Amino acid sequence: MCSSNDQVSISLSEGDTSDPPGTTSSDMKTVPKEAVLSFRITSYRVKQKIGFLHGRKTVEIEVLSNINGIMKPGLNAIMGPPGGGKSLLLDVLAARKDPHGLSGDVLINGAPRPANFRSISGYVLQEDVVMDSLTVRENLQFSAALRLPTTMTNAEKNERINMVIKELGLDAVADFKVRASRERKRTMIGMELITDHPILFLDEPTTGLDSSTASTVLWILKKKAKQGCTIIFSIHQPQYSIFRLFDSLTLVASGKLMFHGPAQEALGYFESAGYQCGTHNNPADFFLDVINGDFSGVASNREEEDFEANETEEFVKTKKPVIGQLVEFYINSSFYRETKTKLDKLSGVHEAKSLAFKEITYVTSFCDQLRWIIWRSFKNYLGFPQVTFIQTLITVALGLIVGASFVGLKSECTEVQNRASLLFLLTVFQCITSVSSGELFVLEQKLFIHEHISGYYRMLPYFFGKLISELIPRRLLPSIIFTFILYFMVGLNPSGKAFFTMIFTVLMLGYSASSVSLSFGAGENAVSIPTLLVTIYFVFMLYFSGLSLFFGTILPGLSWLQYFSVPHYGFRALQHNELLGQNFCPDLNTAESNSCPNYVICTGEEFLRMQNIDLSPWGLWKNHVAMASMMIIFLTITFLQLLYFNKNNLGLGVRLKW
Repeated sequence: MCSSNDQVSISLSEGDTSDPPGTTSSDMKTVPKEAVLSFRITSYRVKQKIGFLHGRKTVEIEVLSNINGIMKPGLNAIMGPPGGGKSLLLDVLAARKDPHGLSGDVLINGAPRPANFRSISGYVLQEDVVMDSLTVRENLQFSAALRLPTTMTNAEKNERINMVIKELGLDAVADFKVRASRERKRTMIGMELITDHPILFLDEPTTGLDSSTASTVLWILKKKAKQGCTIIFSIHQPQYSIFRLFDSLTLVASGKLMFHGPAQEALGYFESAGYQCGTHNNPADFFLDVINGDFSGVASNREEEDFEANETEEFVKTKKPVIGQLVEFYINSSFYRETKTKLDKLSGVHEAKSLAFKEITYVTSFCDQLRWIIWRSFKNYLGFPQVTFIQTLITVALGLIVGASFVGLKSECTEVQNRASLLFLLTVFQCITSVSSGELFVLEQKLFIHEHISGYYRMLPYFFGKLISELIPRRLLPSIIFTFILYFMVGLNPSGKAFFTMIFTVLMLGYSASSVSLSFGAGENAVSIPTLLVTIYFVFMLYFSGLSLFFGTILPGLSWLQYFSVPHYGFRALQHNELLGQNFCPDLNTAESNSCPNYVICTGEEFLRMQNIDLSPWGLWKNHVAMASMMIIFLTITFLQLLYFNKNNLGLGVRLKW
């Protein structure tokens, strides 16, 4: 399971087309060093649910139609108005959307994309999902460790990292945490450049950047494109200094193709369509103005006075007609005929069919993935020392306050109930502090989805890695501190065995309660909903556990609730461990014990019998078995929810690797 044989070949340097050591030609599931991506998209449909309750039905909506093109090594820009389909087209080309909705073909050098295309092509999200608690270098190390072939030595990987840092101009901040947006964007790009894939997709790479940084990013991509990389990206309204770097331009609006061809020939094309760019107007702004029906910056071939007279009317009426006219004009243009001729030749080489992408390949083994996920998560945990300090400070303060309320418990018949109340408060603390555990997988959903389908790691090592590195330290430290303070401040059972059994019971209670929170929170986009649900669960379960403290048993009609209650098992185990064998009336004989307000609680055994707690050793450990079983069940539910939720987000054509 932990072998390193599960590999996918990745080109290591320019012009290196030889197989990496240890692989055969049958292992090669990659694309050529220089890749030409061609696409003939008849339509792309998505399913949407409309209506309410019983009248709710699923309908298919066409969001892309008749979009064809060829993208070669260089900068290939996809532009269009917001909601026009540019990011959707990018995701379809990058195989980041459900392939079942696609009618048409997307080819690499005339052949269908390999099934693991997502893993062997780079993709930079529009959102900044980089781990900002790590340094620039550490983020690149994480990408290199999990995505570069295991045949590369650490020295070679570090050399690659240093080269990418230099190319991106990150030398000065390489060993500092990623904070500024310009550093985050370049770091995300660097994590993809590490693998030296022949195709790189970027969704709005200049979003959130100032003009200077945006130009720097595009110059970096231009340099990479000159080395033979096919770079395809969506972009909204770039400044002219960026636009002039484009090699190819694709304009889309309302899911239809307005233009596809050399970027520097687009102005002449629009002029032939009757729209001339005004003096000193940015071509990118000009194209979008035409598409949106805003002609304030357009010098038309019509007479100026006629244009001004009809300007208001045109602005209101022309948006849809302009899109329709441009679509029709493009279909009748030489650019369309030339592209169609090339696509026909490419399609003639291979019998291309729509491919349902089901395979994600990984370079490293399960153990390596687990190790690096734990490494990054611990780095992230240690990256916020103030949070750990505040958490520890609050835990100590609560422990001192609760301990002060019960300090000096006496071994007498009136104190048995107080001891049980203290153990109940300890149970409450473990359950309430576990509610926040539900956020563990919610906060990094976008990061996980991106990294998983990009071939960083499988789902199972990510799941275990997060539990080990995040849940254990965050639950272990507060539980031990709080229990330690109460135990010695109040003066509970002085037996060493009783002390360590209590620590173990408290940890089992904390982890079981955390697993409940995780099962409620997994797969949800909003943190508030699962937090509310798990809080209601603990409130009800603690309420019934509190009733048993004072009335001995839960109401008969509600007794079944105890089998689904984590607090129930934890509280009973704590009582068994603390009270068994204790005599709280040492100075009274049997006859005199009647002088106690409630003589039946002179011994721990008598109080435990009131609670219907088995006095045998199994009476203690069966609660631990129950908590362990519930923990396993809820963690399994958590994993299955993550599997289902992320499968839906990745597209129905993806088979998640465990």
